[in-house]
Amino acid sequence: MLLHFIFVIKEKDLDKRKTEYEYVKQMAQFYKSWIKQHFSKDFEIKTDEMITSPRSIFQRLDTHTLFTDHQARGKDIYHFYLCHFRPIWTDCPCEGYHAENFSMVWWQEPKNKDDILFLAENNCTIVSHELAHEILRQIKHKNFIEDVHDVWTQHIHNNLPFEQYGKNFKKTSEEPMFLALDISSFQL
Repeated sequence: MLLHFIFVIKEKDLDKRKTEYEYVKQMAQFYKSWIKQHFSKDFEIKTDEMITSPRSIFQRLDTHTLFTDHQARGKDIYHFYLCHFRPIWTDCPCEGYHAENFSMVWWQEPKNKDDILFLAENNCTIVSHELAHEILRQIKHKNFIEDVHDVWTQHIHNNLPFEQYGKNFKKTSEEPMFLALDISSFQL
């Protein structure tokens, strides 16, 4: 199956957010490895940019617009949108949304374009949250929503550390390049 990460970016921000897109490409490859290691699923990975131009208030980019894009690109492809806006509706305790073969998150821009730790803490963790929902759904895990939310609560409120990974996609105790949900408590 193809997992297609789509970095949704405003046309006016294209030049100033190139570093983030480079991180997205590396993160996509990290998640290929993470999914294979933890869920024994082998995804083909693709990254892309969706460049958006200014729209009127009545044509705002929203979840429905992205879901329509997902259907047009092919419902059998898992599209993951990294957006410059929050989802209008979410059933997750983070700024994300998931449905069958579809995920989206609010991708936060760092103040310093080279702040990899910010990207890992504020974006990569949420990507792992939504990925876990969808992968668990695909493997028919009974509590694919509740189990992820229980672990997320432990991360946010009870100081359970996120898993830390370096550039080589291996766990590290050094400053991480990627942070992911600790799924060790899932009964897979």
